Amino acid sequence: MVKNRYVNLLNEDQMIEIRWHGRGGQGVVTVSDIMARSIIMGGKYAQHFPEFGPERSGAPVKAFTRISDEPIEIHSGVYNPDIVVIIDEGMSKNFNLYIQGLKENGLLFLNLGDMRDQIKQNLPKNVRVYVVNAKKISYEEAGKPIFNIPMLGGLVKVLRMPDLNTIEEVLSRRFPSELFEVNIRILRRAYEEVESIG
Repeated sequence: MVKNRYVNLLNEDQMIEIRWHGRGGQGVVTVSDIMARSIIMGGKYAQHFPEFGPERSGAPVKAFTRISDEPIEIHSGVYNPDIVVIIDEGMSKNFNLYIQGLKENGLLFLNLGDMRDQIKQNLPKNVRVYVVNAKKISYEEAGKPIFNIPMLGGLVKVLRMPDLNTIEEVLSRRFPSELFEVNIRILRRAYEEVESIG
């Protein structure tokens, strides 16, 4: 349970910067785009863009999302994110390699199952850490690995935005009906199961 550890970073700053990490083929770019479109549909400003070259499937990929109450005029990568989301399970276990620049009191979201107790001893100080067992959720709901949507569900629960119904609207425009329904189940389950561990 998250136990009321919700945050609204826009109360502290006029912009939230998110950096997503994962591997090619895991939907890193897709989930950043879904987040940005949902935020815009909800009435705020957002920006999304990926950072990758001609890498093969499985190579590391980054994407960036910015959220603001005001128009966004920055067009660079995110170097000091408020939030880091690591979609890949293996990368989540080695999270210290991917959290460079994460702001003090920032949020770190990890795709971890049984390893969460083992990493508690090595958690960074002054960072709030949340875990989603994306592997378990996706296999139980879809029978295959879908890691980006569970991580989105966990992030949205903690941020309290965008509204789940808005995300569902964006997903309905992106996926055919069968895949849409699977993704909704995964999204809502991760929303309920995200946990704070630090």
